[in-house]
Amino acid sequence: MAAILGRAGTTATGGFRRHHQETSRGGRRRDAVVVAAVTGAAPQEGSLERPAWSGETPVSRLVAALIAFKPLYSLMKLASREVIIRTAEKSNIPWREMTRKVLESDVYEVFERIRDPNIIYPDYYLSPFHAYDEGNLSWLAAAEAEAATLSIAKRAIPEATSIEEANQIVRGNWMNAIEEHHLKYSGENCQINDILDIGCSVGVSTRYLAERFPSAKAVGLDLSPYFLAVAAQKEEQLCRQNPIRWVHANGEATGLPPNSFDVVSLAYVVISIIS
Repeated sequence: MAAILGRAGTTATGGFRRHHQETSRGGRRRDAVVVAAVTGAAPQEGSLERPAWSGETPVSRLVAALIAFKPLYSLMKLASREVIIRTAEKSNIPWREMTRKVLESDVYEVFERIRDPNIIYPDYYLSPFHAYDEGNLSWLAAAEAEAATLSIAKRAIPEATSIEEANQIVRGNWMNAIEEHHLKYSGENCQINDILDIGCSVGVSTRYLAERFPSAKAVGLDLSPYFLAVAAQKEEQLCRQNPIRWVHANGEATGLPPNSFDVVSLAYVVISIIS
């Protein structure tokens, strides 16, 4: 088995490492490709100037005190969200419109079908995350996820002339890395038939995988049933040769059979794992 690690300076730690060890012991399909990082050049070593608000400085202590005062922190969080949304909309990402469409759709019915009521969430997953009080277990986080992803792509590729171009560069580099690695270690005659996208969120990465490898069967797995419901609801509107299957499960212990996937992908996941 081969692995693509560190293309974006990402390290396989925490939950991913545990999952990797468990599935390896179970006997993953020979020559399977595990993709843990997506785009970008290798990190450059060197001294970095510490921001004024970080570390043990008067400014950092002031920021920490402001954050500790919950009423003020709530106002700061709201103000920060508004700045993020306005910045995205200035880049022609219709953040509010995209969010409204999700929240006004039949996504709630899909949620009931896709949710596994027996899932036990790790403690860290129940904590506030990305300024959402319920973390990834909320409709607002799920409804805003795709707009946030587009915004990240535009920030990563500021020279792109459009959001579409930025997203194609980010995702295209990742697809190319998978194909190059597959050809190098598995050969031209070894076809990709089964793909697992761990931490698939609202399915953006999974759809790119399904489109690049249309003959393969893709599975999107995530711990948030809210995110999966958004992914599945959008997929139901598409006509695809092999519809994506969505699985509500923990990426650290998927419950999926070993030796069953040719490519295992983690896009923007490893950076968010608690070690």
